[in-house]
Parts: sequence; structure tokens; C-alpha cells
Amino acid sequence: MGSPPAFLRLRGCAWLLVLLLLPALGVAQPAPTGRFQRPGVRVGEVLAYELTYTHAPDLEVIFPDSAADFAPFEYVGRRYYPTRTRQGRSLDRAVYLLRTFALDSVQRLVLPVTVLSGRDTLLLPTTPAAVRLLRTAPPAQGGTAPPLRQNLRLLPVEPQFNYPYWLAGAAVLLGLAGSIVLGFRRSLRQRYRRYRLRKNHAYFLAQYARHVERFTLSRSPTNMERAITLWKNYLSTLQDSNITSLTTREIVAHYQNDADVSLALRLADRVIYGNQFSEDDTETDLAFELLRRFAERQYTQVLTRLGEPAPSGSV
Repeated sequence: MGSPPAFLRLRGCAWLLVLLLLPALGVAQPAPTGRFQRPGVRVGEVLAYELTYTHAPDLEVIFPDSAADFAPFEYVGRRYYPTRTRQGRSLDRAVYLLRTFALDSVQRLVLPVTVLSGRDTLLLPTTPAAVRLLRTAPPAQGGTAPPLRQNLRLLPVEPQFNYPYWLAGAAVLLGLAGSIVLGFRRSLRQRYRRYRLRKNHAYFLAQYARHVERFTLSRSPTNMERAITLWKNYLSTLQDSNITSLTTREIVAHYQNDADVSLALRLADRVIYGNQFSEDDTETDLAFELLRRFAERQYTQVLTRLGEPAPSGSV
């Protein structure tokens, strides 16, 4: 076991001097004890260092924390144990987990324990603890390093998910999609609106035909009123104008006294409110046909404003 470095010898002498001066200062306290739980350690291996101190129960003692000087070791962690008092003496105990990367054959550690007494603070050093460094390389023969063996065999490496590339690709795709949406926003909105118009118009025609058929079978004013209400709701949605609460006269005025609307609504009012039916279905059929044709014309006008040609077969 070689001689310790000069700075360790000087630090050990300093702590020894403090211990010798304690009785002269009137503070006779037993020294704390520190020891390694194993006699040897390898480079980078975690080693347990146990620190214990027996003292009077009324003494306030502070053990070192992670900010203390553990050179030549590195701090890894610690475990504290509750104070135990028996027969007028208290025992404090802590275990520090350390590791070293120094290459000295023998490495020593001295930790101070802080004692608080009124306004005075006293540092009590532990007895030096030593541990031997265990070398894993075989000893050199004749003072020369052992020859190196070349190994070019490839070892399998498990592939890992490349998060940066995938995130960058996702960002590029989002940016491209955003550019497309911004560049063709108006065109996309118009296409979507045309799609909704065609879908709503097909639904209106199907429901309108169903109400007309029910009226033809039942001759009930209620079914005619439902057909007129459906017509009003559809035109309100198509032209973004609410005509559902308007009277017949107000609706005719809203559409600039359109002849088809005026005649159809007057015939419908005669059936709904006056319960006046003609001998045949000519008038009611005419009213339904005029309202359907008017809805077709309004639908065609809206599509034309959106830049789509009029559908084939439109009135």
C-alpha cells in the first residue's frame, strides 16, 4: 500500500490538530466514526460509507449533506436513520453511497460532523477511513503494457425510433397542408358549400314529394301545411333569409310579387285556412308544382353565383 498524497496527509494532520485542541477549548466531545462497509472497490462502483456519532441527548448534531466535500469520491445518495437514545446516550447514523474514478491504490475519506451549542458551531472530524482500489486489468509483465487484441466483429444493434426525423416530417406535412388550405381556402369553402347545397336540395325534393303524396292520399290540410312549411324552411336555409314567420302577403312581397309564388300560396291558403277543396286535384297539384319549380329556380341561381353551371334539366 503506497504512501498517501501530500494534500491528504495535510488534511489529516489538520483534523488531528482540531481533536487535540478540543479539550483545551473546554469542549470535550467524542469523535464521530466513519468507515467503509467494504475494504475494496472498483472504479465507478458504488460503495457504502457509514457515519455514526454517539453524543449527549441534548446535543444538536448535523450530518453532512450532498454539498459536503467527499473528495476523492463522488456523492451518489444517502440513507438517514432515526436517532436512538439508550442509557443517557444518543446514536445518530447515516450511510452515504459514493463512487470513485481516482486511480490511487488507497483512497481515504474524512467527513466533519457539525455540533451546535448555543451560538457556537463546532466541526468534529471523523477518523480517517481508507479503502483499497481493486484493479481489474492483469498486471503488466516486465513493466510493459499487455498487447491489444483486435476485434472487428460487428455486434447487432437494436434499431431505435428516430423521433427528431419523424417530428420534422410531421411538421413539414402540417406546414404543407396549412399552405394548401390557406392558398385554396376560398375554393375549398365554395366547393364544400356547393356540396351542401346539392345534398340539401336532394333532401328537400324527396321530403316535398313525400308530403305531396300524403296529401293526395288523405286530402288533409295538415299534410299541405307541412309541405308549405318545408318549402319555407328550405328557402330560408338556401338564401340565408328567414321567411318562416312571414305571412303570405309578406312572402309575395319578399319575392317581388312573383306570379308563381302568389298563385300557389293563395291556393294553399284556401285549402289550409278555408278548407276549400276543388272537385278535382288540379288546383292543389298546380300549387305544389309552382312552389317546387320556384324552389328549383332559386337553387339554380345560388349555384350560378357560386360559379357552378346550372344543373341539367333545371326549370
